[in-house]
Amino acid sequence: MDMQQLTLAEIGRALASGAFSAEELAKTLLTRIKTLDPQLNSFITLTEELALQQAKAADTRRAKGENGALLGAPIGHKDLFCTQDILTSCGSKILTGFKAPYNASVVEKLAAAGTVTLGKLNMDEFAMGSANESSHYGPVKNPWDLTRVPGGSSGGSAAAVAARLLPAATGTDTGGSIRQPAALTNLTGIKPTYGRVSRWGMIAYASSLDQGGPLARTAEDCALLLQAMAGFDAKDSTSVDQPVDDYLAALTQPLAGLRIGLPKEYFGTGLDARIGEKVMAVVDELKKLGATVKDISLPNMQHAIPAYYVIAPAEASSNLSRFDGVRFGYRCENPANLEDLYKRSRGEGFGAEVKRRIMVGTYALSAGYYDAYYLKAQKIRRLIKNDFVAAFNDVDVILGPTTPNLAWKLGEKNNDPVAQYLEDIYTITANLAGIPGLSMPAGFVDGLPVGVQLLAPYFQEGRLLNVAHQYQQVTDWHQQTPKGF
Repeated sequence: MDMQQLTLAEIGRALASGAFSAEELAKTLLTRIKTLDPQLNSFITLTEELALQQAKAADTRRAKGENGALLGAPIGHKDLFCTQDILTSCGSKILTGFKAPYNASVVEKLAAAGTVTLGKLNMDEFAMGSANESSHYGPVKNPWDLTRVPGGSSGGSAAAVAARLLPAATGTDTGGSIRQPAALTNLTGIKPTYGRVSRWGMIAYASSLDQGGPLARTAEDCALLLQAMAGFDAKDSTSVDQPVDDYLAALTQPLAGLRIGLPKEYFGTGLDARIGEKVMAVVDELKKLGATVKDISLPNMQHAIPAYYVIAPAEASSNLSRFDGVRFGYRCENPANLEDLYKRSRGEGFGAEVKRRIMVGTYALSAGYYDAYYLKAQKIRRLIKNDFVAAFNDVDVILGPTTPNLAWKLGEKNNDPVAQYLEDIYTITANLAGIPGLSMPAGFVDGLPVGVQLLAPYFQEGRLLNVAHQYQQVTDWHQQTPKGF
């Protein structure tokens, strides 16, 4: 049995039947990571000792008759989820040597479900980027073409899962950072409704936008992980106290009568026409499954990127002020005084993209510019939310491309940050509005994966997973594996 080709759901069944043990599976994947990851650079830290300890504990629990769906399932965590006594770096030099004194709520919940943590995954520094090239630990390569980016900021999570080093991983999505890398590496990734998954212990980039979620190969696997991750957390003031739906039960609902909205703004200039064709092929497939289609409009989408790139950096400039070289992480050598300590520790510890966003954010929040920029951006955010609320009066889900382009070459957009920001054009509106979004595999163009995005009303994650699962029952894009992996 090719263990690395199994999905989470298949692993659960194999462990239950005794086909292999959680320890055997962990050892097989750890060996595979050591052999193949040097090509990809998807891991920052391999947690071998912890993994074997958790795998043995899972085997013991199964031997006693426990049979949880995730018991013994190997996963990895994006390196901004705090993990007790393990390096948590956020892909930044400024957190050199920082070992979190506690586990993030997501880490805690998944550990309680019996998952086995194989390591911490590479990411854009402080989750700022769309290419996974801003990491202090070097860029991550896309397993479909090692000369291209895997997308960001959860690029390490996406590359590791796509290359079958892991069946699934956690990611975070501030402006598309789960959905965009999922699209560029042929995975399924879901950003839940804001407040559905606890942000406690998830190192913040932009607090009103960040949301944790899973990356896996299938909608079924995403449902398994999200079931364990979601729920109210008293430690997180932005967590929503609302019952969690049964996502697995939602998967099997028929799509008859599903109303799909196609926003005209998604299909204009800027979209690679070949991606547009793949999106329409998905629509045709969903029609065969009983869905109906309606043209809709999201008129304020054109303002999304300017609004996002005021709000997110403003929140980042505030959140990142705690990294000052005083209590933890990187500290400059021989500071002359306190001011010198702050300036040099931050100057030497942060990378170029993080500095750029801190400066933009600080400027937008400054006394003379707050009303002109930050306040105006928040008003636009409300208009974008209103567009979605209105659209969902007429349709059940909104469908479109996840990204305007295919995965680009490493280094190609490094000198043009705006070109990179434009890659998030279809994803950031969901974060601004707080609604859930999912990206699923929809085919290939020139051997590179294409993703289709689905958006739904608040707390309708089950509907997104249902549509993706039903589509995956009649297509096999999600089963394709990159050559050499």
